[in-house]
Amino acid sequence: MTKPVSDIAFSPAVKAQQERLGSRTGYANMERKGGWRNKVTGDLAAFLAERDSFYLSTVSAQGQPYIQHRGGPKGFLKVLDESRLAFADFSGNRQYITLGNLSDNPRAFIFLMDYANQRRIKIWGRAEFAEDDPALLEKLLDPVYGGRPERAVVFHVEAWDVNCPQHIARRYTEDDVATAMGKLQSRIHELEAEVAKLSAGT
Repeated sequence: MTKPVSDIAFSPAVKAQQERLGSRTGYANMERKGGWRNKVTGDLAAFLAERDSFYLSTVSAQGQPYIQHRGGPKGFLKVLDESRLAFADFSGNRQYITLGNLSDNPRAFIFLMDYANQRRIKIWGRAEFAEDDPALLEKLLDPVYGGRPERAVVFHVEAWDVNCPQHIARRYTEDDVATAMGKLQSRIHELEAEVAKLSAGT
């Protein structure tokens, strides 16, 4: 029998806790109905195209976890194919913790938030650095985005899941606010023009 995709996260210890706390039956039903996905779908690709940041988690050979924020223009986390994502790795503080961790342990995790729409997506997989692949790096670069790329990071998708929206406080980007304000300003100008016209008529 093929193991459920969610077994990447639902270890025997996790399942034991689900059983103890009463959620195992629900997750077992989810697994029988298909469960989590392990390929990039159109919905996931569309979600990634709108993201301008995410968190990348790795772990050292000693088991010490590390989370790093990655940011860029919308869609900088690219879909290469149904099993691979990639992004350009730019020069930063030169600590190279992620680089070192991945050289010992390729397991990695991507966590993406859409605060405005209260959505979050979790992606499990393995990651690797590509330091001598100019063709790949060319695909990942945004011509208007500054910064010097040092290498590419390729993420091999093994499982992904959409979290529930509970407890996600809505937050909006400057672009979101500017768009909303632009609509309000436009409406205000329309109303001011209408008031002026009515005043002139009286």
